[in-house]
Amino acid sequence: MEPAPAKAKPQGRLLVSTLLDAKDELEERLERCVGIVQALTNGLSEREANDALTANVCKGQQQHEEVCLGLFTLVLTESAQAQRCYRDLTLVNRDGMNIILVKINQILMEKFLKLQDIPEHRELVKSGVMGADGVIMTLLKQIAGGDISTKNLWLAESVLDILLDQKEWVLKSGMLIAMSVYTYLRLIVDHGASNLLSLRQKEVDFCISMLREKFMECLIIGRDLVRLLQNVARIPEMELLWKDLLHNPQVLSPQFTGVLQLLTARTSRKFLACRLTPDMETKLLFMTSRVRFGQQKRYQDWFQRQYLSTAESQSLRCDLIRYICGVVHPSNEVLSSDILPRWAIIGWLLTTCTSNVAASNAKLALFYDWLFFNPEKDSIMNIGITHTQNLLNNHKDFCLKIIPHFFPPLESQVRQGVFNSLNFIMEKRVLAHLAPLFDNPKLDRELRSMLRERFPEFCSPPSPPTEVKMEEAVSMEMDNHVLDKEDGCYDTTEATFSDDEEEVNNKGKKREFRFHPIKEAVMEEPADITPWLDQLDDTMKEKVQQIQKTSDTETQCEVMQEIVDLILEEDFDTEQMSALASCLAELFKDHFRGDVLPEEITEESLEESVCKPVCLVFRNLVTMQEDNSGFSVLLDMLAELYQKQPKIGYHLLYYLKASKAANGKMMLYESFAQATALGDLHTCLMMDMKACQEDDVRLLCYLTPSIYSEFPDETLRSGELLNMIVAVIDSTQLQELMCHVMMGSLVMFRKDSVLNILIQSLDWETFEQYSTWQLFLAHSIPLETIIPILQHLKYKEHPEALSCLLLQLRREKPSEEMVKMVLSRPCHPEDQFTTSILRHWASKYDDTLGEHIKAQLIKNNNQPRKRQSLRSSSSKLAQLTLEQILEHMDNLRLSLSNTKNNFFTQTPILQALQHVQASCDEAHKMRFSDLFALAEEYEDSQAKPPKSRRKAPASSPRSRKGAAPPTNNEEESASSSASEEEDSKPKAPKRKRKGSSAVGSDSD
Repeated sequence: MEPAPAKAKPQGRLLVSTLLDAKDELEERLERCVGIVQALTNGLSEREANDALTANVCKGQQQHEEVCLGLFTLVLTESAQAQRCYRDLTLVNRDGMNIILVKINQILMEKFLKLQDIPEHRELVKSGVMGADGVIMTLLKQIAGGDISTKNLWLAESVLDILLDQKEWVLKSGMLIAMSVYTYLRLIVDHGASNLLSLRQKEVDFCISMLREKFMECLIIGRDLVRLLQNVARIPEMELLWKDLLHNPQVLSPQFTGVLQLLTARTSRKFLACRLTPDMETKLLFMTSRVRFGQQKRYQDWFQRQYLSTAESQSLRCDLIRYICGVVHPSNEVLSSDILPRWAIIGWLLTTCTSNVAASNAKLALFYDWLFFNPEKDSIMNIGITHTQNLLNNHKDFCLKIIPHFFPPLESQVRQGVFNSLNFIMEKRVLAHLAPLFDNPKLDRELRSMLRERFPEFCSPPSPPTEVKMEEAVSMEMDNHVLDKEDGCYDTTEATFSDDEEEVNNKGKKREFRFHPIKEAVMEEPADITPWLDQLDDTMKEKVQQIQKTSDTETQCEVMQEIVDLILEEDFDTEQMSALASCLAELFKDHFRGDVLPEEITEESLEESVCKPVCLVFRNLVTMQEDNSGFSVLLDMLAELYQKQPKIGYHLLYYLKASKAANGKMMLYESFAQATALGDLHTCLMMDMKACQEDDVRLLCYLTPSIYSEFPDETLRSGELLNMIVAVIDSTQLQELMCHVMMGSLVMFRKDSVLNILIQSLDWETFEQYSTWQLFLAHSIPLETIIPILQHLKYKEHPEALSCLLLQLRREKPSEEMVKMVLSRPCHPEDQFTTSILRHWASKYDDTLGEHIKAQLIKNNNQPRKRQSLRSSSSKLAQLTLEQILEHMDNLRLSLSNTKNNFFTQTPILQALQHVQASCDEAHKMRFSDLFALAEEYEDSQAKPPKSRRKAPASSPRSRKGAAPPTNNEEESASSSASEEEDSKPKAPKRKRKGSSAVGSDSD
């Protein structure tokens, strides 16, 4: 008989699979849920089916999830039943469709390429389900750039149809507006073929509509909005918009001041990431984090075949380069390793450009953040990509030529931005000096002269930037707020010149020249409040203009108090609150620059520092009762101001701490947090402390004791604030915080959460971890509280925590729990942690350690292990085995072999070894033969006549206590197992009886 042909693998309802694919777990779960729904509803009428589903959902959370997911799967896979199933789903769902939204996003992000059919999501949008905008943004991310395949075009048009049909719903979500405009502005470039003109027109109409109606929402895109608009500016409708953007910005929005406002705003990584599909993103991140330099060719070839092989994909290179510059920011470990660097991937992408237009656009994408770079706002990582001499050397001509040609009216600002970039690269010591690149004799003569003309500062041996810029020298100290958190992988120490360039001043001391941030040509523009003035009533407008006209702080404070009084009047029109907040934020923007905390902290200097116009609002709030009607109005005013100027949050915290008038009123901040759009104390506090961390580290340290003491539930439950602090403090500030802890004015850890926080800290940088441990050790928290962390520590990955723990354990007398945790560490030849601490304890606390080790040996030998589960939860974490204990004991024996330490002559240790030897297998006896030999010698010495027995253990005072011979061996033999059980509980008294009992049992 011929064998039957192999059956084809049955396809699932949702995903396409091949014979080689394992069954997808998610699909299996969804199919199980479908089976549950069908079992509940088969043979029932619609009403009965609905009642059955509702009754099942009421049973519990699991049943609710199963029914909802079953109905959801039927909506996706059974088009005939989709309407009815969706109706049933809306009726039985109890969590606002949250479980459904989570699964949709999971499917779209992880399983999109395997979907048999892409489901529609109009019903979610029509129903106004909270969170449906997130699903649409996930779909937008799946529309690939540089791809005009049928499936991709269908997806682009389908999502666009949803956005057009549900325009009113779209307008409610500012982020969705910005994300969709960014996506379709980018896609218009790909849809220029004649057969795609109708789609392109729909995209153009949508983008024009959103940009003209909701320009301020689109403004959050930042400078990349200008880059995308440049690419489509030749389309007639876009050309009109482009002209308005350049020459008539007020038409788009009264708050829009011009194209410079867009170009100086950094584009969020959310937008840069949304133009790569999840699959592209995964592959690119793999190359930048796992592939070694020199082994990348096959990965690049695969990526090129998959995404860059068509003519249309030329435009995708810009998306990839912007993503690498703005999103892929490697850690210190990756930068110092042999992992494929970012510049190598960008260099490869530039070489794959097959047209001059594509190459120019790709270079612009690379240098785009240079053009208006501001050290105070932008990240070094966005420009540090080009520090490598290969890229900078190959493309400096492009960088030079773009200065006059990018936008001639802003040539000076572009030149300043490029200068800031180059200077910041040198300042952060990414490159020590640019002269070898800029003043190279091998350069083309024209290019070299252009470089000398544009940047003479970088074409000769280094000289202090203060001599280049005709500005008054600013403080030589690097402001802590220059770097974002993501920039931490670059050395933040100040660049200094070599010894031969140091001068000696008149006093005989060395005068050091240091680089410092080049302040943006501090041409302080007068505050422009014109867009909002017309929205104020006449009285308020007059007061605001008075503040604008005077620069005297005292006068401004008086007028500000008058404004507060107007706000508190009963007939105050709250509709002008937003416009008033915008005016005040613009007028007082200088008050939010520079350091808040005085250089010398005294009562007088603190009071003087809070005498600013903005503080008048704080002062009025402090003096009011919370039940006062004006209190909530002022809080609303402050919340509006917070939206325009986020720094107001930590300025309020500073006022509440520094001002005498606000003494004991710190909880006012909680009322403020609840009045903001965030509405949550924890979120608001963390955001304000993060802003403070970026702007002023001294102020962060000054606020820390008050923040921890006033808001313990928000600060002590996680390591979020602690990480912010240790990420930026220096050793002096660390020591000051430790003093606060020792004096009792600061508590940064508490027993119930300290272990979790220390476990979180294992992923932090080395100095951050050491600082965290120093702060922990300054507290009086028993070490046993955090000893279970040993279970999480690996000797190669966590040396910081291990070294701090080792030094602390050295000062402690060993407890049973400590010994158990130390012994539970896996044995490794290079990991000396357990051996080193056991050796120290053996020399200092030999009796105590001996009893604890004996207890662990007996507990982990056969039956006594059962009692281990009755221990505390921390003990359950310990994966302690008998073999592990014996390995550590053997290592300790070898470590003590050439010393005079008598640890292994103690009776408890030898008794325990006898006990283990009697029940373990031959393999263990052979492996630990030297260890068990000690027990055999002890047994031989105990078997001699009583007279000699008293001489044998001369070196152990313990043995002399049990010198009396047993009188009844049979009784002792019968009770030996009970004695061994007792041995697992170390007790100081009555060791004599235990010793003789154990010996008698073994001799029998």
